[in-house]
Amino acid sequence: MKINRSIILPLTGMAAVSCNSAEDAMPNIIYVFPDQFRISSLAFWDSPEYEGVVGWKADPVHTPNLDGFAGESLVLSSAVSTCPLSSPHRGMLLTGMYPERNGVTLNCNSLRPASTLRPDATCISDVLDAAGYFCGYIGKLHAETPMKNNPDNPGHYVSDSNPEWDAYTPPERRHGFRYWYSYGTFDVHKNPHYWDTEGVRHDPHEYSVKHETDKAIEFLRNRNGERDADKPFFLMLAYNPPHSPYGSLDDCMEEDYSLYRDLDYSELYVRPNADTTLSKAPAARYYFANVTGVDREFGRLLAELKDLGLDRNTIVIFTSDHGETMCSHGTYDPKNSIYTESYCVPYMIRYPGRIRHRVDSTMLSTTDIMPTLLGLAGLEDMIPDSAEGLDLSPVFLENGRECIVPDATLYIRNLDGETGTDGKVHGIFPEARGVKTDRYTMEITITRDGQLSRVLLFDDWNDPYQMYSIPYDENPELFSGLCGLLAGKLEEADDIWYRKGILPDLMEQAGFPAPVPYGRNDNGQ
Repeated sequence: MKINRSIILPLTGMAAVSCNSAEDAMPNIIYVFPDQFRISSLAFWDSPEYEGVVGWKADPVHTPNLDGFAGESLVLSSAVSTCPLSSPHRGMLLTGMYPERNGVTLNCNSLRPASTLRPDATCISDVLDAAGYFCGYIGKLHAETPMKNNPDNPGHYVSDSNPEWDAYTPPERRHGFRYWYSYGTFDVHKNPHYWDTEGVRHDPHEYSVKHETDKAIEFLRNRNGERDADKPFFLMLAYNPPHSPYGSLDDCMEEDYSLYRDLDYSELYVRPNADTTLSKAPAARYYFANVTGVDREFGRLLAELKDLGLDRNTIVIFTSDHGETMCSHGTYDPKNSIYTESYCVPYMIRYPGRIRHRVDSTMLSTTDIMPTLLGLAGLEDMIPDSAEGLDLSPVFLENGRECIVPDATLYIRNLDGETGTDGKVHGIFPEARGVKTDRYTMEITITRDGQLSRVLLFDDWNDPYQMYSIPYDENPELFSGLCGLLAGKLEEADDIWYRKGILPDLMEQAGFPAPVPYGRNDNGQ
């Protein structure tokens, strides 16, 4: 049985307002999530209004449109990507289910056929389609194993890459999305390609963020019947930049790069945890250029929404699938770690007249997004039983409805399991699990033979750049308490670490008693 170790938000006396009432039409929803966008790559964090909210400095980025959007939105300071990789995040985002249940346990490519979004999974688009929404998807999907289903060359992959990462998604696997302009994954920012609703390939030969924004604007204008105008719409816009590559002007727009071209490392890297001796160091200029490119196009989308008179009844979300370490901690891996710069993501929600502008420290995990969006749309009664996350919409709407508030967030890192004689990956190796509270971050890593490998433990209040890992064996009370929280989260998620008893075994190795899940009494309740 799943045990909630969280608190209940008390009723405030305010009545909840249904989006289906006579006074309100069902809100449109636009969900914008560029890939690998750092939470610190938003200039507003250094402005006076946000002073003291986070303990780190903002990157030296130009983000005027996102800064303005933040001033109209609920800004979350503690949103995380539960499994900070592209595919696992998208599987959780779409389904509200943890990776082992939704099927997407690893980044999807042809050597990992088992890691793919379950065709029978209930996605947010399935629910919204059933509720009367018209759903559209534009940009990167990367949630399915590539199949030999090339519309232009049946029986073959969409390219001759080995392994194949890119993919075409046929109509029967689109989960209620009626408008389609998407691809699997293809990291060429100025020469993207897409398959449309009818399976026709498009090669626009222009910066992908601009082109996808053009398509989103076409969707909003609806001049050629891109959507059913009699229905509210749900549009997901998945930009690939600022994801790599970020090594030359082939990867970004020169007008954006010019803002960063002449900055030296002391100006680009404002964080004491950055190692600018890494060969990756020059990438910051191109990465920040793409951040500005995303900002410009997002601003264009918002302007069009307002010009069309759609802004007042449209929920707009800006976020990302995971962060980017960008030379922090001496690692070349931009993601797939519990470091703040990888695990934490920007998250802003604008809903005029319903959500007031403020900064909120409520911890939002990836599995919470699907039920929360349905709650924001007034469809909390349609949240499927399969969803494993929390509906946090009452916190954001401040509407007085009871709500469980998380006390911590779970972190998951999986690697490839065994490689079979067929050259394919079978299963996963659950290398690390972790937990984050309002103050502490802890990651526990194991070897493939199940031995304790490493414990990272940070005091984020006093060490916001996570430069000094606290020795866990010298701080037994803190370590045991966090392990108790982690044990509870693993049980709630029915995670492989919980099912196989990995955490108690590690505690025994380290000389500690087995962790008692936080909130349990002596009777196990």
